[in-house]
Amino acid sequence: MLNEIVVISGKGGTGKTTLVAAMLAYLDSVVVADCDVDAPDLHILLHGEEIYKSEFSGLQRPTIDKETCISCGLCHEHCKFNAITEGIDLLRSKCEGCSLCAYICPTKSITMQDAVVGTIYHRSIANGDFVYGRLIPGEETSGKLVSAVRQKAKQLAHQKEIETMIIDGAPGIACNVIASITGASQVVIVTEPTVSGLHDLQRVYELVQRFRVKATVVVNKSDLSDEGLQAIRNYCHEEGLLLALEIPFNRQIVESISALKLPPEGAPEFYRTLHFEKFMQSIGAL
Repeated sequence: MLNEIVVISGKGGTGKTTLVAAMLAYLDSVVVADCDVDAPDLHILLHGEEIYKSEFSGLQRPTIDKETCISCGLCHEHCKFNAITEGIDLLRSKCEGCSLCAYICPTKSITMQDAVVGTIYHRSIANGDFVYGRLIPGEETSGKLVSAVRQKAKQLAHQKEIETMIIDGAPGIACNVIASITGASQVVIVTEPTVSGLHDLQRVYELVQRFRVKATVVVNKSDLSDEGLQAIRNYCHEEGLLLALEIPFNRQIVESISALKLPPEGAPEFYRTLHFEKFMQSIGAL
């Protein structure tokens, strides 16, 4: 049975992707997916050969046939998003793909066509396969792209009989996060020992509970604040949450990432002192 582990956080910049990169160094055979499609960056550290890339159409947008259009203005008048000008031109950045314009057009000059909103990539890596998506800036439907990335990654895992799949999820609690965790085996929530870090942890855990997914907590930069760390410890104890790992700041990790290496490659002794392998065992990755 596939163990699908999703790593998420309440906000960007907590060290979520760094944790995923560290986890990959301990796995001999894995499928990894970067579902932070608005700002994917795990591919920077995962060297390998690109197998393919494909365009992703997550919605439809109108196409206007100017030859049959009679410029009646109905589409302009009724568009709630002001996506069609008086001259009957489409403003792509404002269009939500609702299809009202096509429905009310008396000459059927407006038709809905698939619109490319992103790209899905598949890359081979040293210990498995890597799938990630990139949403075109400003586009919608990030949740649909996340679902497509996950589906492709799961197909690869089943085809190659790989038991562990690691997902670098999006930060926050929006639809892209929901698409990342729905149906997952378990979630690892990364946070920091600050007031906002505790608040973000609470928000994310409330979301995870709604989907009845097992959750584990990791505190990054744990030496940033003793008071903040204790507050997170107390919250985890009250909620019955496993606080599996506390990671203090270490310059070697920064230097390793700057050198485009997985963190344990640049700081092997540090990860040994963290008992990182024990953490991997606690979430069933080993």
